[in-house]
Amino acid sequence: MAGVRRGVFITFEGVEGSGKTTQAQGLVDWLSEHNLPHLFVREPGSTAVSEMIREILLNPENKTMNPKCEVLLFLAARSQLTYEKLLPALHKKQIIVSDRFADSTYAYQTYARDLPQRLIAIFNRFATAGIKPDLTLLFDIDVTEARKRGIFDDRMECEEEDYHRKVREGYLKLAHRAKKRVKILDAAKPVEILKREVINNVKNLLVRKGYTL
Repeated sequence: MAGVRRGVFITFEGVEGSGKTTQAQGLVDWLSEHNLPHLFVREPGSTAVSEMIREILLNPENKTMNPKCEVLLFLAARSQLTYEKLLPALHKKQIIVSDRFADSTYAYQTYARDLPQRLIAIFNRFATAGIKPDLTLLFDIDVTEARKRGIFDDRMECEEEDYHRKVREGYLKLAHRAKKRVKILDAAKPVEILKREVINNVKNLLVRKGYTL
């Protein structure tokens, strides 16, 4: 840890059913096995305030929620998480593993809901003190195949399949723009193969950042 200047921020992104949460948990297990200091969070959530906002956002009864209200609630939950947990963890040189972060807002709200990209990017920087992931792992999969993997019942999951296709398009557009940060992984691969790919990507990052493995 002597050569580590600050913590590392790793995010997991993808459409519903992509398996990103399973892979994020797999990475957390690996970090625990290797006694590497870490923090595991999810978006929206992981603080008392953010979890309450999560309940509002994902409640399927809130079908009339306006897209502008939706994006502001996501940003509010993210801001609380940033100041309460993420910034302190980075200061303590922890490895943050986050199930979603700002890229989700681009894919789900800016791109798929056609909200103003420039304005929301400004709001997001304000909400998060401008922090960005060091590495984003994007689990890409055909939406129709992804939706065969489980039961989807929260408000966001229950959107029409065309909406989720736009989300996927948004993610891929973002990945093309941010090739150095965003690594696309084929989420149709077996879980164990994906886990090895995740760990290899993370190992490379940690070595560059001065962690001893």
